[in-house]
Amino acid sequence: MDKQKPSLGTEVWNHLGPCSSFLGLPQYARPLEEAQAVLVAAPYDGTTTFKAGTREGPRAILWASRELECYEEDTETEPYRHGIATLGELHVTAASPREMVERVRRVGAALFEAGKIPVMLGGEHLLSLGMIQAAAAAFHPLTVLHLDAHPDLRDSYQETAYSNACVMRHVLDLANLVQVGLRSMTREEHRLIRDRGISAFFAEEVVRGGEAVVSRIVECLGPNVYVSIDLDVLDPSVMPAVGTPEPGGLGWYDLVALIRAVTARCRVVGFDVMELCPIPGMVAPDFLAARLVHKFLAHIFLDKK
Repeated sequence: MDKQKPSLGTEVWNHLGPCSSFLGLPQYARPLEEAQAVLVAAPYDGTTTFKAGTREGPRAILWASRELECYEEDTETEPYRHGIATLGELHVTAASPREMVERVRRVGAALFEAGKIPVMLGGEHLLSLGMIQAAAAAFHPLTVLHLDAHPDLRDSYQETAYSNACVMRHVLDLANLVQVGLRSMTREEHRLIRDRGISAFFAEEVVRGGEAVVSRIVECLGPNVYVSIDLDVLDPSVMPAVGTPEPGGLGWYDLVALIRAVTARCRVVGFDVMELCPIPGMVAPDFLAARLVHKFLAHIFLDKK
């Protein structure tokens, strides 16, 4: 590992600690220099308010990934052959949410500069801002495809603009924003979506509309896309392990269909899977999140044979 450090910079490595590898099998992980995708674990939930515990999400995803089959049947591929590396966990500071965002930004900037596809595992959704900041600096124009039950467009929450309830408000100044899966918001957020002309698709619309709505979503995207996934975009019947399990939501096949369409049409420069809040004794949500990461990578790599 030491001889790889200069490629990312000493400052970045100083913010990383030990971490298990995705898939858990060393022979399936290439050195960082050869890997196309690099996973970053971000175990932080400093601004969560209803149900804490997303700090445990990255470890749960990585642990569950050890049980995945390395073959994806719908793409007929084995993603590890393209190289998947796992960095250490991002060191957490309790002093400042803004500093946590900046730490993510620095790691993301180094990965984009090295030509990698960053995959962040959360942890709370606020940290997606740091990776999106890095992506916006590296790719012009950039579209952020935000999959979430909530628009996260508040000006501030609990007297701070650096909250998971505000993350996409910051993104409005960085990139084109497309939101999918919405089903809970404030009156002010709803008005902002209308007044700013934000492309927003409600969960019921996606579930009932099928391929026609997926096509409309994809038409809103630019050539370079960063995908930010809050797992509460899914129906709590299949994903109960989130901080705010809103009724309704997308199903597994709805989400996979969207991923398939986006990766076929656009260049996905990076993505994150955030807000897993593990439930003791219930492993299905952890496994779903791990499988989502694996399947997403399979479809990203599909055009890179």
